[in-house]
Amino acid sequence: MRVVVKVGGSAIEQPELLARCMRSVAGLVKEGHQVALVHGGGAALTRTLKQLGKTSEFVNGLRVTDAETRDVAVMVLAGQVNKTVVAALAAAGVAAVGLSGGDGVSFRARKKKEGGVDLGFVGEIAATDSRWLEAIWQAGGVPVLSSVALGTDGQYYNVNADQMAAACAIACKANALIFLTDVPGVRGADGGVMRWLVVRDIPELVSSAVVNGGMLPKLEACRQALSRGVGRVRILPADQVEVLPDFYYSRIDAGTEVMVQ
Repeated sequence: MRVVVKVGGSAIEQPELLARCMRSVAGLVKEGHQVALVHGGGAALTRTLKQLGKTSEFVNGLRVTDAETRDVAVMVLAGQVNKTVVAALAAAGVAAVGLSGGDGVSFRARKKKEGGVDLGFVGEIAATDSRWLEAIWQAGGVPVLSSVALGTDGQYYNVNADQMAAACAIACKANALIFLTDVPGVRGADGGVMRWLVVRDIPELVSSAVVNGGMLPKLEACRQALSRGVGRVRILPADQVEVLPDFYYSRIDAGTEVMVQ
């Protein structure tokens, strides 16, 4: 089975939680599954930008990225955060290879347009080449992808990590895509966690502002993945990551499963 796991938020920021997440990922690998890991790192990026005297502005959950912010994003996401995740996987007994979308031109980006707002160097994935992921899997490793990709103009673009994960899952024809998050799942209008969410119901949740902010690109990533052949998609709280190895074969109550119907 092929599984793409996206990790971000407190799972990146808290060493003990990161170690738990990587042990669960290692459990999947040791069971013989091919796993690709895509990570965010927004908090680390915001912190570094603040240290440099730059503030961050967001539009629909996406960070407005000028050239300087983009350069810092490459440094933090493809450098510090990527290597931290690689090290955590190594500590869990798994050989990992850190990549950005630009390495091997695995993921090509184009400038993203968002409601007529110029987001700067924010991209969306326009093309993929999964042969480098395949090569790492064939060698028994785990590819660890940071969410920056190279455009045809030779510029690096900051890509939302959730959307990067969806593009990765689509490219490698994954059986499952799992988002490890800081939240219990997608909350409905009553504030309760929705155990199941059908794709056709997402527009109503968005228009009524039941979901907003960072959940918007996440749900769009879920929709894209399911529409392009990914078997199952689940938003799973990172603090319950131990259920991850059972996700595909067992019924679990944690998080929100997003479904076509």
